[in-house]
Amino acid sequence: MSSLKYTDLENKDVKELEQIVKGLRVKFGKLRFELANKTLKNFSQIKQTKKNIARALTALKNPKHQALNPKQAPMTNDQNPKPILNIRI
Repeated sequence: MSSLKYTDLENKDVKELEQIVKGLRVKFGKLRFELANKTLKNFSQIKQTKKNIARALTALKNPKHQALNPKQAPMTNDQNPKPILNIRI
């Protein structure tokens, strides 16, 4: 797979991005397995796959997608933990 463009990922919906991340993580696992077995021919695929995963995760964290993703709802004031002050004398 060639390099994914962030501009293309930006226009996809949350479910598509999650599928892309899931597929890339599976591919990354296979590449690591091939590397361990010394059957991997193109080592640059590992680096490229890592970067593609990062691009897809960055697109998922885009504020446009945050409003659509119910899994990561913002915390209300009741859910925010109170800060603990460590005061030393």
